Amino acid sequence: MPNILVVDDEQAITDLVTVYLQNENFTVHPFYTGADALKCVETTPLDLAILDVMLPDIDGFQLCQRIRENHYFPIIMLTAKVEDMDKIMGLTLGADDYITKPFNPLELIARVKTQLRRYTRYNAEGGGRGEDKREDCFDFGGLQISKSNHKCILYDEELQLTPIEFSILWYLCERRGNVVSSEELFEAVWGEKYMDSNNTVMSHIARLREKMREPRRKPKFIKTVWGVGYTIE
Repeated sequence: MPNILVVDDEQAITDLVTVYLQNENFTVHPFYTGADALKCVETTPLDLAILDVMLPDIDGFQLCQRIRENHYFPIIMLTAKVEDMDKIMGLTLGADDYITKPFNPLELIARVKTQLRRYTRYNAEGGGRGEDKREDCFDFGGLQISKSNHKCILYDEELQLTPIEFSILWYLCERRGNVVSSEELFEAVWGEKYMDSNNTVMSHIARLREKMREPRRKPKFIKTVWGVGYTIE
């Protein structure tokens, strides 16, 4: 039974989300401050976190960043702000998805289930089924990425990638030499229909490049083909 952290200083929202999650048989850990949430993160095995951006002590972005220092379960941000830069900032710091207030609780539950499915698939041990015979690992230019153990090593240093970041890098490596559009990448990794002006892919690519210490102007691995998409050569 998945353990889900819910952090929002508005008790009505926290209680509402908790009820909907419990109706889906999830174990919920509700909190109203970032400090209390951090204590839970360090003492409880969690499978997903739902973080409000506006908290009374530390904001949700800072909380997300603190969690990402040691943990890689999915994070969904709740925000009352509609500015794209806020959304991009949250995703760049390591969040996997965001939803704006007011929101439909059923949509939030659907997002939670999508992230949990992806996280479970990411952590599942491979092998035995034999249905996918594609390459299991790639090794080129100092980059090593293995699907069987979900490890990525760059110049002998293991990168701490979230499930989403790993999936993006793996998908690009599988199609090395080809240009992958943002639409294709989003639908392959997130499993949802791509919408115009969706900045999710861009923000995750930026975070991935940052972890790979890629120079902004001339990245060695993930290259931008302007107006088309991304490629690894």
